[in-house]
Amino acid sequence: MGTDDAKAPEAGRPRGAAMAEAAAASESLPEVKPGERHLILVDGSGYIFRAYHALPPMTNPQGVPVNAVYGFTSMLAQFLTRHAASHIAVVFDAARENFRNAIYPDYKAHRPDPPEDLVPQFELIREATDALGVARVQQEGYEADDLIAAYAKAFTAEGGRVTIVSSDKDLMQLVRPGVQLLDPIKQKPIREAEVIEKFGVPPGKVVEVQALAGDSTDNVPGVPGIGIKTAAQLIAEYGDLESLLANAASIKQPKRREALIENAEKARISKRLVMLDADAPLPQPIEAFAAKPPTDHRLESFLRAMGFRSLLARMGRLGEGNEPPRRGAAPAALTHAPAPGPAAPDLSAPFGPYETVTSEAALEAWIAQAGAAGVVALDTETDSLDARRARMVGFSLAVAPGRACYVPIRHGDADDMLAQPAPAQVPPARAFALLRPLLEDPTVLKVFQHAKYDLEVFARAENGGFAAIAPIDDTMMISYAMAAGKHGHGMDELSVLHLNHQPIRFDEVTGTGKARIPFSRVPLDRATAYAAEDADVTLRLWLLLKPRLREEGALALYEQVERRMIAVLRDMEAAGIKVDGAELARIGEDFSARLAVLEKRIHALAGREFNVGSPKQLGEILFDEMKLAGGRKGKTGAYSTDASVLEDLAAQGVELAARVLDWRQLAKLKSTYVEALAAQIDPADRRVHTSYGMAGTSTGRLSSNDPNLQNIPIRTEEGLRIRRAFVAEPGHVLLAADYSQIELRLLAHLAEVPTLREAFARGEDIHARTAAEIFHLDPAQVDKEARRRAKTINFGIIYGMSAFGLAARLGIPPAEGRAIIDAYFAQYPGIRQEMERCKEEARTHGFVRTPFGRKLWIPDIAAKDPMRRAGAERAAINAPFQGGAAEIIKRAMVRIPRALRQAGLAARMLLQVHDELVFEVPEAEAEATGRLVKHIMESVATLRVPLAVEVGIGRSWAEAH
Repeated sequence: MGTDDAKAPEAGRPRGAAMAEAAAASESLPEVKPGERHLILVDGSGYIFRAYHALPPMTNPQGVPVNAVYGFTSMLAQFLTRHAASHIAVVFDAARENFRNAIYPDYKAHRPDPPEDLVPQFELIREATDALGVARVQQEGYEADDLIAAYAKAFTAEGGRVTIVSSDKDLMQLVRPGVQLLDPIKQKPIREAEVIEKFGVPPGKVVEVQALAGDSTDNVPGVPGIGIKTAAQLIAEYGDLESLLANAASIKQPKRREALIENAEKARISKRLVMLDADAPLPQPIEAFAAKPPTDHRLESFLRAMGFRSLLARMGRLGEGNEPPRRGAAPAALTHAPAPGPAAPDLSAPFGPYETVTSEAALEAWIAQAGAAGVVALDTETDSLDARRARMVGFSLAVAPGRACYVPIRHGDADDMLAQPAPAQVPPARAFALLRPLLEDPTVLKVFQHAKYDLEVFARAENGGFAAIAPIDDTMMISYAMAAGKHGHGMDELSVLHLNHQPIRFDEVTGTGKARIPFSRVPLDRATAYAAEDADVTLRLWLLLKPRLREEGALALYEQVERRMIAVLRDMEAAGIKVDGAELARIGEDFSARLAVLEKRIHALAGREFNVGSPKQLGEILFDEMKLAGGRKGKTGAYSTDASVLEDLAAQGVELAARVLDWRQLAKLKSTYVEALAAQIDPADRRVHTSYGMAGTSTGRLSSNDPNLQNIPIRTEEGLRIRRAFVAEPGHVLLAADYSQIELRLLAHLAEVPTLREAFARGEDIHARTAAEIFHLDPAQVDKEARRRAKTINFGIIYGMSAFGLAARLGIPPAEGRAIIDAYFAQYPGIRQEMERCKEEARTHGFVRTPFGRKLWIPDIAAKDPMRRAGAERAAINAPFQGGAAEIIKRAMVRIPRALRQAGLAARMLLQVHDELVFEVPEAEAEATGRLVKHIMESVATLRVPLAVEVGIGRSWAEAH
């Protein structure tokens, strides 16, 4: 079966939609008059990426991904049947870097790499262009846009007219009499009127506007604070960039004046970056672009090799009895009708029965099926939830809904203390040897549910493991990209939610409690039913959820951030961080001594000895013996003595409550970190290896466990002591890079608060500035206490803190807390407006969005219970800031490892904790690494205020923090 008929299982946008757009656009071009010279220049990159994102995954008979090849071929073929021109060429980019990188090294530095399954298609797309008889051109050192500009200039100089097929705004500067753009998406020509509508200036002034506004996509700096509209107004008033800069000192608006003066050179550089080089060398003579029909044999051979049966049929080249078109004729058999799309996957196929693979021949047959399908879902069965220690017991494959198998490799293994006779199965070494070509085949997509775990298990398999499993997809992260906070993202929950199917539970096959048996002892029929079903469910979820990414606006988030984080976090977990066991022991002794002192003081305050760790005994002392007010008994009849109760009592001056709080915090640190860390040090490398949770929070933030490094106190002496135990290897240092006040910066970015934006732009102390404005103080009068209160207010507002909560934090009456919040919102009305907007967005849609577009769902926003609803409103206020901060640091994390490699630096990223990244760096490379990391972290997002990163270096984490 051909690729486009049988190997594109993903349901989604109708296959012909993108092609129909391109064909319909032909109505906008006038016919070529006899003897008229008309050059059509097709922006190849635009076609490629539209085709790739419009179509589901496909593979050709050799297993190579070809969805973009198919889309490109169909779009270009249809375009040719509906447009006549004397000359035509497709223009491609030759390489990522060009002469602009010499002008500005960071030009396009933050653009992500193309998707892994698109890379092998680039050369095939060039072959498709040749097969259709269309000239193609590219030139090292120049972008496709430069070549388009150069050919347009040369062709019009000879009296011809030019049509550029592209929707790229950067090409609008080329519009003039004789040169127009054709937007293939909106299906209309772009002439001077359309350019003025887009940029506010005629085509000849577009580069002046772009130089001021910049372009975050291409990392063109521009002038901060000036957008397209303002730039157009300035150019209309002053004529061009240089005239504007020459008169910048006379501009009345102070912010605009200062921005232009301070960033004049950036604007000049930006103009050089956005101006297309119409004098670029012409790699081929124009006459090489003369339109000609495709060679029948070459086109047919290409289509057959790709397995494009529907295209062959549409061209009259499929099946016996079809007379081939005349040699030299254009492919007139192509019609305006879209190509038939793939049949929707049959998700109603029964779950099983599945095959147990116990021979090498059977495994080879399944691997061949997976290669032919071009996509395979995999799952591993192991003897541990810890991927670093887990040993694979077997693995499962699914190639279509209901078509899955389980491959046991260690059932009844002799190493199992509860060994039983081993059933017939493929030996692990042979199974891995057979599987390796499939897993490392770049043309076959491997789909996992929680890929990070399975990839780590495969990486630790025998014979060196599998280090190059790619490309991959992860159904857990696909779901999380679309529905953070809406529901859980485990396989069982997703299966029930989306497939209306409850998978077999692990406990059903292994038993529970003392009766539980290891999976290696589960009978093969039951093991197969359970394990193969997991792979089957994973494949069905992928078929169902992957197409929805685009519909939900989450495709870029998944492809550019979440999927790339899998490999980043795997490397970080494998690296771990060294812990000084002797220092931990000293800290433990100190904490024990301090706990003993605290315990004596607590007993003295209570008037007798008792178990300080017993809430029941503490409650009796506080409310029965000391007769304190506020005691509340729970269902068990014991008084509540949770943190909120003790904090209230401590605020009233009850020292016993305050000291118990101190004791609890110290005891928790001792048990959670000092004792737990010592037990979790890997004896092989003396390092601890935390595990990062990728889909457990509602905001997009990572979590960490075994050990949890997210909850070590940041600003207490105890937290600092614990950080001293995290150290660098000999000859290395730890480097900590921490975003400064990132959530407040996001608040200033989202809310219309000119004073906050100005303070961040100037690098002022934001808390001191807030104190001066809220408490009506002269800046010189702001003392530590006023700044502390302002800091509490600033961060409290982000978390939706109530007047009562603020009063409790500041130790003031509730009425004073309300007065402070009222004063805050009176000073910064834009913040209240933004908070109300967030709540209304949540009430209307059920979610809020981060500044970068991610949906964060707020399930309880419509709850009838006022307490739950109020909590949801606070979450709605905070989510854009927490979620935005999470996305910013993730963007940095996926860029930094590659940047380090390209720079030849040996630093390893070890930890991510809140807004901080920790690296282990050779001493000699510390400063260079710090500069590179700081630059990337500060430039991964363009906000209305600058991002700021503080970098510290030291032998321990405490010294670096």
